[in-house]
Amino acid sequence: MKVIDRCLNGVLLLEPVVHGDHRGFFLESFRRDQLKDLGVAEEFVQDNHSLSAEAGTLRGLHYQKPPAAQGKLVRVTSGAIYDVVVDIRKSSPTFGQWRGFLLTASNFRQLWVPRGFAHGFCTLVPQTEVQYKVDAPYSPELDCGILWSDPSLAIDWPYSQPVLSDKDKRHPLFNDAEHFESIIE
Repeated sequence: MKVIDRCLNGVLLLEPVVHGDHRGFFLESFRRDQLKDLGVAEEFVQDNHSLSAEAGTLRGLHYQKPPAAQGKLVRVTSGAIYDVVVDIRKSSPTFGQWRGFLLTASNFRQLWVPRGFAHGFCTLVPQTEVQYKVDAPYSPELDCGILWSDPSLAIDWPYSQPVLSDKDKRHPLFNDAEHFESIIE
């Protein structure tokens, strides 16, 4: 596995080595020692798997407050997403900045999203499946979000009228959301 993009003070776009032949392919999607060498030393405690039936389904922008803040290792196993991270760490030089990435089942890329980032994605094709590892379990009482369409962030989403959950329609704007005080919490 190698890092093909480093941005926003800690986010890593990763690409595994894919071995393919007439039978298909093989890859190592997770290897603790390799990730540690690349700077991802967290211990993952939960795996999540989502299916979005429709193209244009947007999930996010989500995060958890400390002490249950989550780092996420995200990959697509079927379909394609536009994956977005927003730095919510007040002391970070990239505070308030966002970045988007194309993750697909065919490009095999993975995104490391450290604690202190809001995260969301929009599906580009129907029947998209996303799997991700987290380094802290889900905590409903510390679950937070930022409105996907916040004009101050001006995220260039691929759909202007996405399919949203009721919860994701009601998140606060970036300036009204709770932010992390430091880079590492």
